Amino acid sequence: MLKIGFIQFAPVLGNVDATLKKLNRLIDRAEGADVIVLPELCNSGYNFRDFDEAWTCSEEIEQSTFIAYLTSKCRELGFFIISGFNERAGDHLYNSAILVGPEGYMGRYRKCHLFMNEKDYFKPGDEGLPVFDTGKCRIGILICFDWIFPEVWRILALKGADIICHPSNLVLPGLAQKAIPVHAVTNRIFIVTANRIGTEGDLTFTGRSVIADPRGNVLEQGSKGGEEIGIADVDLHLAKEKMITPRNHLFNDRRPEMYRDLVSD
Repeated sequence: MLKIGFIQFAPVLGNVDATLKKLNRLIDRAEGADVIVLPELCNSGYNFRDFDEAWTCSEEIEQSTFIAYLTSKCRELGFFIISGFNERAGDHLYNSAILVGPEGYMGRYRKCHLFMNEKDYFKPGDEGLPVFDTGKCRIGILICFDWIFPEVWRILALKGADIICHPSNLVLPGLAQKAIPVHAVTNRIFIVTANRIGTEGDLTFTGRSVIADPRGNVLEQGSKGGEEIGIADVDLHLAKEKMITPRNHLFNDRRPEMYRDLVSD
């Protein structure tokens, strides 16, 4: 058994120290978990006025106060954290998510599908869809608006992900939260969506973070507006069992030759 969970809260726009102070009140309550997911752009906040503000709020991975803090907590509490991260890389910004463990930074995913004003600040992800082996489980990562594209969920499942961690700043009420259990059951994986709460400017975030299992069951569900921690005990064997009936296998019964229109211009 593995314990996976989310921390649902409101990062502070442009103030990483204030965000860490809020997070520090919450993160110790997740002691005993194995994998914890934090919201999208957790080190910076989300609703920037312009590119300059987005840039000022960003960090380089190698010099990040935020990542240094997460590493210290992972080492202290013995778990892995997946968090949204406003990443500065050279002259560009990426809406990224990072994986940190007791030994430090392990890797990143850069968001493929940018939503609304994100297109004004961030470059689209350019490093594909990695899967990370923590030694306890295999983790894939998607970010917020990626939820609406079934192809990326299937690719991560085909690559062997047991859990897909989904840092989010969802603003469309209830849509992604309805889809997450469907992606879980159609790919036979666990999903942890960590959504944020609160308001920034003209945006109100919808909360209702969710953990879903490979049978489409909702194991934990956050409220619309509360700071909350949700943790579920999961059996990873459920994610490795891809038989639907004694004669139907989720992956072996696919017909890839019929799917070429998905990648045609």
